[in-house]
Amino acid sequence: MTWEFEEKAWKAGYSAVCGVDEAGRGPIAGPVCAAAVILPAGIVIDGLNDSKKLSEKKREALFDVITESAIAWSVSLVDEKTIDEINILQATYRAMRQAVEGLPHPADFVYVDGNRSEGLALPYECVVSGDARIPSVAAASIVAKVTRDRLMRNFSEQYPGYGFEKHKGYETRAHDAALLEHGPCPIHRRSFLKKFYQKHPEAPR
Repeated sequence: MTWEFEEKAWKAGYSAVCGVDEAGRGPIAGPVCAAAVILPAGIVIDGLNDSKKLSEKKREALFDVITESAIAWSVSLVDEKTIDEINILQATYRAMRQAVEGLPHPADFVYVDGNRSEGLALPYECVVSGDARIPSVAAASIVAKVTRDRLMRNFSEQYPGYGFEKHKGYETRAHDAALLEHGPCPIHRRSFLKKFYQKHPEAPR
C-alpha cells in the first residue's frame, strides 16, 4: 500500500483527499454502514489494510489509531427499512454520500472502493480493491466495519437468540436456524429473505 493515489490527487491540486468504503452490503439483517476518512499526508499506520484481511482484535485497535490521527472522519448508517425501499445498491450510495457530507473538515476529492458510485457532489475516482491499495480507503473500510460490528453486537442484546454478535447479520446455518425458530426480527431486511422463504416456506414470518 502506497500513497500514489493520494499523491496523484494532490498533484492535480486537491488538498483534502478522503477515502470511502462500506461494510454490510451482504447481510440479511442490520444497516449498511459507510465511512469517509481524510488522513494526514504520509502518515504511517502499522498494519493498515483492507478490513476483511484483519482480525477483529486488530481492526478494533486500528479503529482507535485511525480516529485519533485522522484529519477528519465520518460514518453513516442506512437502515434495513430504507434498504428494502430503495435496494441495497442505492442504500450504499446514500451511505457513502452522507459519510462524505458528514466530514467535519470538508473533502475536495474522493477515492471510492469498488467500480462505481453515484450521487457524490465532489470529484471522485472509483478504484477496485482500493481498500487494499489506498491508505485512506483502507482506513475507511476499518472504521465502517468496526462501527457496524459494534452496532450488531448491541443488537444481539436487544434481539437475543439470533446470534448477531457472532455472524453480524450475515446468513449462516445458525442464523437460518434462528429464523426458522423465531421468524424475522425488526432489523431483518425483508427483501433479502425471499430466497430463505423459498427454501423454507414453513418458516414463521
